[in-house]
Amino acid sequence: MTMSESGMTAEPIEPIDKGMAGVVAAETELSDVRGDLGELVYCGYNINDLAENACFEEVIHLLHHKHLPATDELAALKQDLASRREIPQGVIDLIRTMPAEAAPMHVLRTAVSALGCYDASPETGEDIALARDKSLSLIAQIPVLIAIFHRHRQGKELLASDSSLGEAANFLWLINGEKPSADMERTIDICYILHADHGFNASTFSSRVTIATLSDVYSAITSAIGTLKGPLHGGANEGVIKMLHEIGDLEK
Repeated sequence: MTMSESGMTAEPIEPIDKGMAGVVAAETELSDVRGDLGELVYCGYNINDLAENACFEEVIHLLHHKHLPATDELAALKQDLASRREIPQGVIDLIRTMPAEAAPMHVLRTAVSALGCYDASPETGEDIALARDKSLSLIAQIPVLIAIFHRHRQGKELLASDSSLGEAANFLWLINGEKPSADMERTIDICYILHADHGFNASTFSSRVTIATLSDVYSAITSAIGTLKGPLHGGANEGVIKMLHEIGDLEK
């Protein structure tokens, strides 16, 4: 309790959690992070089952349509994603101007924002189907953007996507310049599955706030990348990698 200047007793001030812990902002059917149980669920499917039995493209379909695809639906989605990987030359030129020592997340945030400048009709308003369509393009294009910067900072020739390869395999091809082994492809594929959706996390929240103003998908994902970059969110992974490099040998 506190005393006001008039001497009257004021009501206690409730503490405010600036991180919004425990605040219900919305409901979602996409995923459920059950931290106390060590479980992650996508649309009713346990992540362990999906990681063991599904591919990333199947999970994309699941999160977009709330059911796993039939064989023909999966084939159509794979073909559709492969057709969306092309990056406008202006965005490629922009990435080539970036310093080699620039943080990749800075470059990715800028490149995704730049993609919106090359979309003749970037606004979606309240058209969910159109927003989903643009989101599929970003799912296909973001790995390509990452690979372009990676090759650029290494001074290597940029490579063209291979439409015969799935999302994971094509990313490894663009990064390394050689077709990946089955084990390498599956490793990245599982990594994609495990990171596809983590409930109402900070980056999801920031993108939702942006798109709720009827802004465009590019702006929403740019907001999400900026949020994901923070060391209290996705940037924690980068800190782990730095720590492992500092440790060095396994004996240490």
